[in-house]
Formats: sequence, structure tokens, C-alpha cells
Amino acid sequence: MRLDSLHLVNFRQHADTRIEFASGLTGIIGPNGSGKSTILEAIAWALYGNSAARGNKDSIRRLSAEDTRAPVRVELVFELAGHRYRVMRTLSAAECFLDDATQPIATTVTGVSEFMQRRLGMTRSEFFHTYFTGQKELDVMSALGPAERARFLSRVLGYDRISGAQEFVRDRRRTLAAEINGLRQGMADPEAIWRAVSDAEARLAMAGVRASEAEMQRGIAVAALEALVPQWRDVQARRERLQQLQAERRVTEGELLARVRDVERLARELEAIASAQRTLEPLRAEADGLRGATALLEGMERLAAADLRRQTWMDRVQQAAEEEARLAERAARLEQAPTLEQETVAQLAAMREQLADVERTLDEQRTAWARDRQEAETRLEALRTQYTELHDQQTTLEGLGAESPCPTCGRPLGASYVGVLETVRDQLETVRLDGNYYRQRVAQLTSIPAAVETHEATRRQLQVDVQNADRRLQRIQAAIAESATLTAQRARLEERLAEATRMLAELPSGYEAEQHAALKRDVARLQELETMMARVGAQLEREPELHSEQRRSASTQEQLRTRLQELEQQLATLAASDTEFAALRDGYERAEGSARQAELDALAARGESERARAALDNAEHGRRELASRQEKLETLERDRRLHDELDRAFTDIRTDLNVQLRPELADIASGFLAGLTDGRYKSLEFDEDYRLLVLEDEVRKPVISGGEEDLCNLVLRLAISQMIADRAGQAFSLLILDEVFGSLDENRRANVVELLKHLHDRFEQVIVITHIEQVREGLDRVVQVHFDEARRISVVTGASER
Repeated sequence: MRLDSLHLVNFRQHADTRIEFASGLTGIIGPNGSGKSTILEAIAWALYGNSAARGNKDSIRRLSAEDTRAPVRVELVFELAGHRYRVMRTLSAAECFLDDATQPIATTVTGVSEFMQRRLGMTRSEFFHTYFTGQKELDVMSALGPAERARFLSRVLGYDRISGAQEFVRDRRRTLAAEINGLRQGMADPEAIWRAVSDAEARLAMAGVRASEAEMQRGIAVAALEALVPQWRDVQARRERLQQLQAERRVTEGELLARVRDVERLARELEAIASAQRTLEPLRAEADGLRGATALLEGMERLAAADLRRQTWMDRVQQAAEEEARLAERAARLEQAPTLEQETVAQLAAMREQLADVERTLDEQRTAWARDRQEAETRLEALRTQYTELHDQQTTLEGLGAESPCPTCGRPLGASYVGVLETVRDQLETVRLDGNYYRQRVAQLTSIPAAVETHEATRRQLQVDVQNADRRLQRIQAAIAESATLTAQRARLEERLAEATRMLAELPSGYEAEQHAALKRDVARLQELETMMARVGAQLEREPELHSEQRRSASTQEQLRTRLQELEQQLATLAASDTEFAALRDGYERAEGSARQAELDALAARGESERARAALDNAEHGRRELASRQEKLETLERDRRLHDELDRAFTDIRTDLNVQLRPELADIASGFLAGLTDGRYKSLEFDEDYRLLVLEDEVRKPVISGGEEDLCNLVLRLAISQMIADRAGQAFSLLILDEVFGSLDENRRANVVELLKHLHDRFEQVIVITHIEQVREGLDRVVQVHFDEARRISVVTGASER
């Protein structure tokens, strides 16, 4: 594989980067974070898609892009097996072109990734392990233990896939074992199955015999029943006719009785009509004498209504008179209101002036009390501070003695020590006495003075008196305002009295309560008489209809008697012996019961036969299920034996590969070693712990230098890559080293660069990515990368040949 060019657009921090790759040893140099390793990530992303990128696809887009929808694109051109490939990939699409064709040979994100994997013959992991050597990978083997080295080589060379396959086989074998165990536990006993089949067959044969016998008995019983059916039907028909005639006779007798009752009822009603006709004339005479009471009652009703209105107006006149008396009394009381207003105003002014004097005196006393207490508290606090300071001075003086510093100048007191100490003690005693005085003074001033409490009580009483006087003044002023409305109220009241008097004069008189009650009784009696006469008249109107109905009822009664005689004659001709009917009925019921029992026996025999058949079917199903499970068990057993063989085969393959791994890897690494050392060292080998040992004249070299260690690490990494490439069927012509100089000093870095230059006959392209500027002197071509802070993008400044 040979890289030709790479173009990055909005990929990570690369806004628009183009790189042309050449043969020989090329270095991509730049500070950490400038975007060097992103170039390798872009190559892998173009080939294998999102699985080769860090993070998810949304993190690939350049963060500082002005447009969040700016396109992300990587275009990689490379040569492989005599063909030129151009791969173009975006976040949502991909295309691959062959030999400068205009039509792609693979499209879609997944399609291009799968095509590249098939064409390279490598998975993404194998591709990285073949062509890429990442940071700190040159000396990775030396940092691992023996078992870790073996696992590392197996993983890098793809041997771990054999372990994965073997683990899959073992999982499948465990599953098969569980299925076999479950199948065996769920299988029935074969002897029980065969015994159930035999029992079901015997049961079915016996049920068939019973069914035949029951069917024969049913035929005999049905024949006996059919012989009695004609006689039974004739007797039933005669008995049903007899029952119909008896029912009709009962109905006719009921109708005849009803008609007899109707005739009696009509006779009673006609007698009542005759009696009512005799009482009608007296009722008419009494009603005619009361005809004029209605008109008299109407006139008396009008007088009653007028009398009621008179009483209402008289009540209004009495209410108006009472209201006039009340208003007159109120007006008399309100005549003194102006004098009371003047007196109350003068009293209120005097009380307010007295209240102002008391409040002013109270404020002065409270201010003096608060000022004295504040001064006492301030003085007490100052004395406490002064006492603390003097006590500290006394303690210091007593502790240091004559060497105590002077409180004024700071020099030792010497001979003045005693005098100064006495002075401090006198001052301390004075402060203590003053403090006791002011402490008592503060305690005295904590309580409110008696004079202040007395003036406070006086002020509260004066405030209550002022409020009471103010409310009294408001009531007096309201009474003065009320006197102005009393005159208008009395004028309106006089108008109402005049109107009531006029209305009383207009109302008619002459109402008599006793006469009114008598007229009401006469009118009520008249209404009662009219109702009675109307009822008698209605009875008289029904007399012709009742006579006609009486005649019809008599005629119907005669017809019903004739029909009843005819029914009696027919019943006499149909009468039969009850003993004969009972005997025939008992014989028919016995035959019918025998036939029904025979039918039930036949049904039971058929049901038993069907149940026996179902039992046989179930037993046969169990036998077939047992055979199926036995067959499945044999298949699972064969499958498990096959997986046992596969497990042993995978174990043998892993053993063979591990046995061959060390000599094969040592042979390939020896070839690289001989080429890089111009034949000085021709071979190396691995011990049982996979440690690399250099052979000089076929003798293990016990100690190697740092440069020789770097050489061994390099040829080991190249040998691993060569093995992966050989197994993939690809030429190993490209080598990319990413930050492999980080742990090396300057001399060892120079040695590694010289070693890489010796690989030109094996590798057409060797690309070194590093942040160390000193290695550029040994490179054939340099690509410089730096990060532009102003534009927030990576910039490739170009390539230069050395």
C-alpha cells in the first residue's frame, strides 16, 4: 500500500488541509495538539468509517466552523496491488473510485467500509497493527509480564479470534448439555407409554362390544313403543276433545252467571231512577226560592271590599298621627342642640391643650432618662476597657519586675518600677470604684422613672377624654343636621293625613257582616241543589238505555242456557272409563321409559367407545412424542460430540500456533535485524517468557545497549506488522510511526532515525509523526503542522526535501 494524497475539509481542527505523500522517510512535525495525529485518524476514517474515529460522528465536525451545517469531507488517494484508489467520505455518504474512473465502484457509508476491508484483507484492528505504530508502542513488550506478552502477541496477530471461536463452541456445548438434560428429564417412561397403548386398545375393544349390545336393546324398545303409539294417540285425541268441552262448559257457566248478575243490576238501577224522579220536584221548588241570593251576595261582596279598604286607611291615619307626635317630640329636643355644640367645642379645645402640655412634658422626661442611661452605659463600658488595660499592665509589671518596659517610652523602668507599679494599682482601684458606681447607676436607670409613668397614665386618660368629647360633638352636630329634615318630614306627613281623610270620605257604607254570612249560606245551598238536580237528570236520561240493555241481557242469558245443554249432551257421549285410560297410559309410559333408557345406554356405550378411542389416540401421541424426543436426543448427542471435537481441535490449533509463533516471529525479526545492522547481528530469538534475545555469533548476548534495545523493539514491531500483512496477502510497503521518540534521549532518537533510513529497500514509504523538531535533520521530507489560535484551525505550511 502506498499513500498518494490526503484532503481534509472541516475534519476536527483541519478546515482545508492538503498533503501530498512521497517516497522515502517523511516527517509530520508539530507541537502537541496541533493536529498531527488527526491526519492518521482521517486516513483510517476514510477507509473504515466511524468505527475508526474517536467519539461519535457529531464530534468530527470542526467546532469553530461558522456554519454548523458546513460539510465534513476526507479524500484519500492510495495505490494497492497495481491499482489506484480514491476514497471520498462525508458524515452521511461515501464513494470509492478505481483507476481515475468517473463512476464509483462502491457507495454508501457501510458499502465503502466493507469494500475497503475486503480489498485490504484486514479488519480495522489488523490495519492499525500492521501499518501504524502508535505512541509508546515500540517498547510495549518490555513493560509486560510473560503471560501478558503472550496475550499481546496473540491479540495483535489475530489469534484471540480462535479463543473467541473456542469460547463460542464451549457456550454452544454447554447449551446442548442443558438441552439434553432438560430433554431427558421431560421424557416419559417407554414401558409406561407402551402399557398405556395396550390398555387403551383393550378398553376400545370392550367398549365396541358394549355399544353393539346397547344398540340392539334400543331397537327392541323402540319397536315396542311404536306398536302402542296409534292407540295412545287416539285416546289422547278423545281426551283432549273432552277437556276442551269441559273448559267451554266452565266458560259458558261463568258467562251465564255474569248475565244473571247484569239483569239484577239493571233492575236495581231502574228502581233508583224511579225513586230519583219522585224527589226531583221538591228540589226544584227549593232552588227557585234561592235564585235571588246570588245577586244580593255580589252587592254585599262589594260593600265588604270597601269596608276592608276603609279599615286600611283608618290604620294609615292612626300611624300618621303617631308619627306626627314622635316628630314633634324630637323637634322639641333638638332645639337645645346649638347651645350644647358651643359648650362641647369649648370643653374639647381645653382638653386638647391640656393633652399637648402633658405630652410635651412626657417627651422631655423620656429624653432626659434615655440620655442619662446612655451616658451611664457608655461610661461603664469605657471603665471596663480601662480596667482590662490596667490589669494587663499590672500583670506585665509584676511578671517582668524592674525590666518591665515603660508604658510611655518603652525603656526598662529600673528604679522607677515600684512607683509605676503603685501608680497602676491606684489607677486600677479608682477605675474599680467608678465602675461599681456606674454599674449601680445603669441598674437604677433600667426601670422607667415614677414621674414618667405618672405622666404616661395622665396622657392615656386625657386621650380617652378627648375621644369621648369628640364623639359627643359629632352626635350633637348630627342632631343639628337632623333638625333641618324634620320640617320636611312633618309637611309630607300632613299631606298623607289629608289624602287618607279624603279617601275615607269617598268609600261607600252599609256593610252588615251577619247578612253577608247568611247570603253565603243561601248561595252554597243553591249550588248543592243544582248539583243534585243535575245528577238526577243524568239518571233520568239513562232510563231508555238501561231498558234496552236489560232486554239484551235477558236474550243472551237464554242463549247461554241453550248452549250449556248442548255441551252437557256432547260430554256425555265422549265420557270413557278412567281405568282404561290409566292402564293404556301406564303401558305407554313404561314403553317410552324403556326406549329412553335404551337410548341413554346406547349413548353411554358410544361415549365410552369415543373416550376409549381418545385414550388410544393420546397413548399413540405419547408414543410418537417419545420417538420424536428420542430422535432429537440422539441429534443433540451427536451435536455435542461434534462440539467436543471442535473444542479439542481449537485447543490443538492454539497450541500449534503458539509453538510456531516464537520461531516464525524470530525469523522475520532476524531478517529486519540483519538488514538494519548491515549483517552485524544476523539473528535473534524469543525465550519461554517471550523476551527478545540478540544472538552474536550464535551466542546470546547477555547485555545490550539502549540503542540496541531500540533496535530490537523496532524490528519486533516490524516483524509483527510483516506477519499480519503476509496473512492478509498484502505487500508490507508502508510504515507509519506516531510519537515513537517521546521516551528516548537525543542520541537514541538519532539512532532510531538512522535505523528507519536503512529500511528504504523494504518500505517505499515511512512516515514519522512527532513533536520533536531535532529529528528533522535525518528526514527526507518534512510536513510542518501548527495550530492558528486566531482562526482556531490547524495549518499545514508545506513540504520540503532534505
